Amino acid sequence: MRAKFTLALSLVFLATALFAFFSPELMNVSRETFSAETPTNSEVSEGLTCQCGCGLTVANCNMPTCGFSVPMRRDIDRMIGEGKTRAQIIAFYRHQYGEKVLSAPTTEGFNLLAWTMPFIALALGGGLMVLAVGRWHSNQPSAPADSNKGAAPTSFDLELRRKLEKELEERR
Repeated sequence: MRAKFTLALSLVFLATALFAFFSPELMNVSRETFSAETPTNSEVSEGLTCQCGCGLTVANCNMPTCGFSVPMRRDIDRMIGEGKTRAQIIAFYRHQYGEKVLSAPTTEGFNLLAWTMPFIALALGGGLMVLAVGRWHSNQPSAPADSNKGAAPTSFDLELRRKLEKELEERR
């Protein structure tokens, strides 16, 4: 049984790893995020998180006097006017503020876990559920082939049977 569990767990892990590393959707995330040639202010500011504490992107920060997003939008317009690409602008702010300024984790290094861990957890959980259900089905006691439902059991203790009948008589 342990060999089945190890094999199933290995297969689930292998399938999840293959999905994570060869998924076209994950490969396109970095291309879409950093590849625009002539960006607009909203495209760039969607990729950056406002640092005022609102938890929104710079494009969606709804505080009219925000001390972070308002000047940043002006700086982004200036950089676009200088001919910088979206990737260059985001790289500038990433260098200045670190990873926390990005609105989505990159698909490289340790951040790859942020993209793959939900799928790995679902696959492992599903695999464990399949194994548990399989164990439950294999552990159910089976009825003897020659037993009839209406027939009395043949092996029992006569003394216990007499005690049971005596107690039942007393309760009536």
